[in-house]
Amino acid sequence: MSWFLNIVYFAVLVAASPLLCWRIIVHGKYRTGWREKLLGRVPRRAGDGPCLWFHAVSVGEVLQLEPVLKELRTRLPAAEFVISTTTPTGRSVAEAKFSGARVCYFPLDFSWAVREAVSRIRPSAIVLVELELWPNFILYARRRGIPVSLINGRLSERSLRGYRRLRPLVAHLLQGLHAIAVQNSTYAERFAELGAPRELPCVTGSIKFDRVMIDRRNPKTAELRTAFGIAPSDRVFIAGSTQETEESAAIDAYLALRDRFPVLRLIVVPRHKERFDEVAQLVETRGLPLYRRTDSLCGRRQADSSRPILLLDTLGELAACWGLADVAFVGGSLTNRGGQNMIEPAGYGAALLFGPNTQNFRDVVELLLSEGAARVVQNGEELTAAVGDCLAHPERAREQGARAQRLVLAQQGATLRTVDILAALPGLSPAATQSTAA
Repeated sequence: MSWFLNIVYFAVLVAASPLLCWRIIVHGKYRTGWREKLLGRVPRRAGDGPCLWFHAVSVGEVLQLEPVLKELRTRLPAAEFVISTTTPTGRSVAEAKFSGARVCYFPLDFSWAVREAVSRIRPSAIVLVELELWPNFILYARRRGIPVSLINGRLSERSLRGYRRLRPLVAHLLQGLHAIAVQNSTYAERFAELGAPRELPCVTGSIKFDRVMIDRRNPKTAELRTAFGIAPSDRVFIAGSTQETEESAAIDAYLALRDRFPVLRLIVVPRHKERFDEVAQLVETRGLPLYRRTDSLCGRRQADSSRPILLLDTLGELAACWGLADVAFVGGSLTNRGGQNMIEPAGYGAALLFGPNTQNFRDVVELLLSEGAARVVQNGEELTAAVGDCLAHPERAREQGARAQRLVLAQQGATLRTVDILAALPGLSPAATQSTAA
């Protein structure tokens, strides 16, 4: 099967090569990590102790690991940790968040890349975050006797339809997993439908809820408040994790409302770092003053007389930035992206808004809407109206935010349930790690 898959992957890579070259040249994507991805030449692990290899595709999955690794380091002090990602932004965030852990790119699912990466890392166990079923990788780990587990698993209706077409292969992969920890009972049923043994999927809840900050006075949020020059009397509208067209909608809303609400401030946070300069140019071409987070890091101050649009153009700070929001619009939801993480602004009790396209977070959205803890806006005009309504009726907006915060608190606890599963993996028990350390 490995060589058949290699041929299929190679054909796909060749077919996609014009698009890949275009993105490399025009957008600067995919320029790094080819040695690790294509050949599996990840950094070689020197130690012989227990090692847990986590694979987290991008930034969202990487951030979910933060509370898990913090707890595991307490329980398994002798264990080593490796974090692999697929995207450059995910790798950057992993390197910043997990000092002491090895960070690398995940190998493409060619048999030779998988074999080389596994031989260099020599993991005691492998943990996939959310859903990454690469056949060559999973089957090779199984042949080597390395347990592979899935945590914080989720399976959307769309993914389920796609995997049904490959059900025999998917069932074979799922039946070889050591543990499957999923976010809710709906996902557990979907994994069972694809062939996972019914006793294997375990509902632990979503780790996303556990890493959510709820205290707006935390040091990182306070630092951003000072950096952006936001006064206690200001009302802050944040458009976060935005994609193209959503920044324009947020700016239009700000312009329509700023005369009526002079205390209004707008912070824009594009989803991808490649678009930071593009969004800055968008603001400036409309003749509006702009102040970037990187300006503050370089010591440049805002003009005293201006109230500029604020651009968060750094990685890993959005979670803290949401703590400044009175009104929060979560992007990727007025486009076909499928939405972005709306749990973080909910945790701070912001008045939460998002568009209709939120299928990536369907379960979270259903919870929020069922409790009256969020509002859906269909387009830019409705976004303007909703922000204006929140500003005109602050008590009502605060109550909506309080409902969102209460919902987040009620969902927490998934990290400890997940760590209980991981700490019991073969070769990673406290007794095993202590004997290795000795």
